Amino acid sequence: MKLGAFSISLSVKDIHKSKAFYENLGFSVFAGDIERNYLIMKNGNALVGLFQGMFENNILTFNPGWDESANTLDDFDDVRDIQKHLKSKNIALERETDNATSGPASIVFYDPDGNTILIDQHV
Repeated sequence: MKLGAFSISLSVKDIHKSKAFYENLGFSVFAGDIERNYLIMKNGNALVGLFQGMFENNILTFNPGWDESANTLDDFDDVRDIQKHLKSKNIALERETDNATSGPASIVFYDPDGNTILIDQHV
């Protein structure tokens, strides 16, 4: 299964302090809007999303159809196919997408330790 680009989305208390911290680790702003309380920071292939006041827990995020630079991939597994595979493995989904649609969509589920996993397709 091809899940696409991976990032971790962090629920931060102070986005300005978090931005400065990750810049000190060598990350730079790749996307987002600090005035809207979210940034995507990048260091090589590593992506860290900083989100203030948007969700409670950290989220493991996969983006089918994208590489780490948000370039569209020619060959990827659609989120609906991933959803079908997860259901065939009896993985409970917190949020599903409509199989009758195409294009951008997302699903949410949890790993055995309660960590949130978001599969968020933008293409």
